[in-house]
Amino acid sequence: MKTIPQISASEAAALIRSGDVLIVGGFGMTGHPVHLLHALAETATRDLTFVGNNLGEPGLGGSRLLRNGQIRKTIGSYFTSNPAVVQAAQSGEIEVELLPQGTLAEAIRAGGAGIGGFFTPAGAGTQLAEGKESRLIDGREMILASPIRGDVALLRAWQADTAGNLVYRMTENNFNQAAATAAKLVIAEAEHVVPVGALDPNAVHTPGCLVDYLVQANVQPDELGSSVSVSAELKRVDDSRMAMARAALAELKPGEVVNLGIGIPTLVADLIRPEHEIALHSENGMLGVGPEPRSGGAMEHPVNAGKIPVTAMPGASYSDSAASFGMIRGGHVDVAIMGGLQVDQAGNLANWTVPGRPVLGVGGAMDLASGAGRLIITMSHTDRRGTSKVVRQCDLPLTAKGVVDVLITDLAVFRFVDQRMKLVKLMPGVSESQVAAVTEAEYDNDLG
Repeated sequence: MKTIPQISASEAAALIRSGDVLIVGGFGMTGHPVHLLHALAETATRDLTFVGNNLGEPGLGGSRLLRNGQIRKTIGSYFTSNPAVVQAAQSGEIEVELLPQGTLAEAIRAGGAGIGGFFTPAGAGTQLAEGKESRLIDGREMILASPIRGDVALLRAWQADTAGNLVYRMTENNFNQAAATAAKLVIAEAEHVVPVGALDPNAVHTPGCLVDYLVQANVQPDELGSSVSVSAELKRVDDSRMAMARAALAELKPGEVVNLGIGIPTLVADLIRPEHEIALHSENGMLGVGPEPRSGGAMEHPVNAGKIPVTAMPGASYSDSAASFGMIRGGHVDVAIMGGLQVDQAGNLANWTVPGRPVLGVGGAMDLASGAGRLIITMSHTDRRGTSKVVRQCDLPLTAKGVVDVLITDLAVFRFVDQRMKLVKLMPGVSESQVAAVTEAEYDNDLG
């Protein structure tokens, strides 16, 4: 078995040339190859294209390259949580190409598998579909996504052997497994480098033939950013939000696989009990998400899609991001619960951006909205000015068309049945006249 060269992070960084396209693993700071990126930040390399879900956090990981002016373009899914990226994009310092998170993962996987492109429902009918070929396939509109390949892939592994076989830990897999296949030169930093034969072949995620160089790395807590501790999570909990969470829980059935978005949907997780027999799915590669740990952080625990440390329920499993989004697109996730900015009477959803505001990311929303079996939206009924968010027709950029099954607001619950919007429940202390006064959309009263 061939031995893979083991080099230092600075030696690895010297292999990267100005103008290279980098494919970088990581979701937030989890599985993000910080040692390689920080070593690259010490070089004069410039004009890089950075392909990855995000650019790390301010001053960490890929964001350090941004701070140094080394990045020309970034292709990714969610940058909103990093103000430095948003500012750089708005000033024209960098070019940004946004892709739905599942499309990004599959495009990297396709690039590494020699596939010339694929059609996906994620983003169909939205501004992200503009200029792309679309087809009606099995009665659904789908858009063509191109494969992504790079010059260099930078990975983060938990274990590696000297033959280059890699094992990822918990939710650290994310984009790393696909990235390992999709570049001419693959460099992996690993927490533990062991002799050939020390790894169980059944446990290997990335075969050694895909890896060119290994770097010994030892991640430190201060390199994990906001995921380092459970104390980083600050949930807004009040009676109104909890009422929406309870109404959402009431929509779920025993045995269902459920994906929870950030915000109000995360409160549903606090209400789920073992007797509900509900499996929580997180698009960054986890099925069987449990409650937050009482202590510790991303050094000891997996993270959810909000990059918050969580525990694993008995029977939980991990996967890479491409496989996780395959579960979503393939109809294996029964329900998605997410927030909204607008929902209209046709069941269209807008929840990812507001023109003029510093929003630079779509994440997994488009994939989930088009792929989950049922879609439940939780949101306030009006905005801060008192303007209805339940409208006749969305005027914000769409996330997906005609996908909402249940809308839960702080005032009422609506169902979409036979292309009609129906009022089916009022929140405690709310009258139908109050709902009517602040609802722009037309709906049927089905309170019974």
